[in-house]
Amino acid sequence: MKSVVRLFAIVALALALLPRDAVAQANSIFQATLAETNQKTEEVSTEQIRRILIDGSALIVDTRARAEYVAGHIPGARVLDNASSQVVAVERLVNGDKSKSLVLYCNGPYCGQSKRLSDQLVTAGFANVRRYQLGIPVWRALGGPTEIELEGIIRIFKVDRTAVFIDARSAEEFKKSSLPGARNLAIENVNATVQKLAAGEIQNASSICGLLCPR
Repeated sequence: MKSVVRLFAIVALALALLPRDAVAQANSIFQATLAETNQKTEEVSTEQIRRILIDGSALIVDTRARAEYVAGHIPGARVLDNASSQVVAVERLVNGDKSKSLVLYCNGPYCGQSKRLSDQLVTAGFANVRRYQLGIPVWRALGGPTEIELEGIIRIFKVDRTAVFIDARSAEEFKKSSLPGARNLAIENVNATVQKLAAGEIQNASSICGLLCPR
């Protein structure tokens, strides 16, 4: 029952973040966009972002500040470190190929950074620029996964302390060493941990498999 309530809460949050017209004009919330008129660049929906992550048909660019990017971003998204000229940073990112398919996003429907940069890129001669204008808040609200960079993990662990860290190695390896306070989610106890996640007993979970799992 709790898991059903949490699901409805997530959908309600996503609907709250989206303008009414955006949802009304789409077949589902995953296909919704802002549907803004008179824009230089097209929008993509959450469903389209999901497909891009699978087929790699476009380069996803996070236009937010690096501090926000490292704390959580769409998997595979690239950040622009050249604050003085993001257009130049994009040119370097694509090795000068202005025909490269790009999708830009930032902090949600009312964040103008991705729109400003996309307009600048079009003016600079980039031919295939689109925006995920719904941004990272709607992506998260609709259950989209995010990646955290090492410096973001260090900050969360030492300063923010806003996440539960899950060690995905075996129980035997977990007993030998792990981050203080981490929880073990190995095959032998996965069902119990997933049930706790669904029930809301474990919140803000972050996997540390990338740090601790053998490659």
